[in-house]
Amino acid sequence: MNKQAIIIGISGPSASGKSLLANTIVSELGSEQVVVISEDAYYKDHGHLPFVEREKINYDHPDSFDHALLCEHLRQLRQGKSVEIPIYSHSQHLRLPETRTIGQHAIIVLEGILLFSDKELRDIMDIRIFMSTPLDVCLTRRLKRDVVERHRTFESVVHQYETTVRPMYLQFIEPSSRYADIIVPRGGENRIAIEMIQAKMRELLASHTN
Repeated sequence: MNKQAIIIGISGPSASGKSLLANTIVSELGSEQVVVISEDAYYKDHGHLPFVEREKINYDHPDSFDHALLCEHLRQLRQGKSVEIPIYSHSQHLRLPETRTIGQHAIIVLEGILLFSDKELRDIMDIRIFMSTPLDVCLTRRLKRDVVERHRTFESVVHQYETTVRPMYLQFIEPSSRYADIIVPRGGENRIAIEMIQAKMRELLASHTN
């Protein structure tokens, strides 16, 4: 009988280095064993709304995510089943028709801003990691990412930060850090923290294959 997958959650503010940490772990441990799933893929689908209305949605509130679907997919993956992960377009603010097929892996790494805000989701995780990165650093990174990669204007990114990103961080994200097993300062470039986490994952992988 196959052993159940180990689920690692990486949370923290937007642009805090969650994806960098997750992808660094995968690149050094191997994609055959480890897969990354982004919470962003589970934004609720508002494709029925016009674009101007989709732009007004608070995407930094827990209610903007379909955590129930994410929990169901994680349970199926732990049972050795394959799942179809949604693909979300940040530029269009909707789910695309395509999906991403994910099969069985020894370790599943989740990364997202509000993973620890949902008790059912927290309880599924074996290890919870919180990225503690100063908000001014996060804003600088977010500006570079959203303007260049997501083709947004400087003004729209700053407006979203001031009206939803920062307030929701203070209301939901920062308080959820109390559920973390490990808090990582200085983001995804903290080599000591990354090496410690990788050592723990190698230990988990060894126990998973024995």
